[in-house]
Amino acid sequence: MEGLYVLKFGGNAIRGKEDLARLSSEIAAMVKGGSKVVLVHGGGPEISEEMERRGLKPVKVCGVRVTDADALEVAEAVLRRINADVVESLFEAGVTAIGLAGYQCTVCRKKPPIKAVEDGVSKEVDLGLVGEVEDADPTTLLDLLSVGVLPVVYPIGKDASGAKLNVNADTMAAGIASAVGCEEMVAITDVPGILRDVSDPGSKIDSLSMAEVESLIADGTISGGMIPKVEACTKALLAGVPAVRMVNGKGDGILSGLSSRGTVITR
Repeated sequence: MEGLYVLKFGGNAIRGKEDLARLSSEIAAMVKGGSKVVLVHGGGPEISEEMERRGLKPVKVCGVRVTDADALEVAEAVLRRINADVVESLFEAGVTAIGLAGYQCTVCRKKPPIKAVEDGVSKEVDLGLVGEVEDADPTTLLDLLSVGVLPVVYPIGKDASGAKLNVNADTMAAGIASAVGCEEMVAITDVPGILRDVSDPGSKIDSLSMAEVESLIADGTISGGMIPKVEACTKALLAGVPAVRMVNGKGDGILSGLSSRGTVITR
């Protein structure tokens, strides 16, 4: 749908009242200009901090959180709190918004074990109660947009039997983006885009094809927590999203002049 954008941000890019106010102001300008927006958010740093406060040890493999029942309980509580803060911030910026859980518009499945390399040894790792989007129903989201309400989704999903799963926010956004038929999915990150050299912001790559992304993963240019982000982008593209853009959430001008910002990935 022309003029429909799925935006995603995490706690490394947008955190706290001031950051939310900046983002909300720019989303308000998009909406006032005629765009429709679905917003998906994560909260990884806040989840890790709350786990540590409760005496739990956060564990990640290849940038994805290993989730047991305790970690899932923390994740849901923290994400619901962040969701309420985001909705409040949007209201203050003049945007009518409503918070939703991912399971209200998607069906997920447990992510199968992944291959990881530690100390040069390859092994399979079960991520626990971690999900990926199997199917998405855009009806609720499109109905809300049609009456001027902006959906704000936090990435707790459910499988077909109703069991809750922790879903990577990029993965949730990709599933939703493909379902609603958006013009572009925008991942708001803490970097200017995909960099050839992570220590040099000036090495940003303006545009990439999926094949070029795969090459950059293979040669190690894209690594760590960036891998699930770009893999979610490619999944969105394969599902029919025309373009996925990664932009910097630090500083002003996150979304203004969007077509010239960050790194855009296309098929």
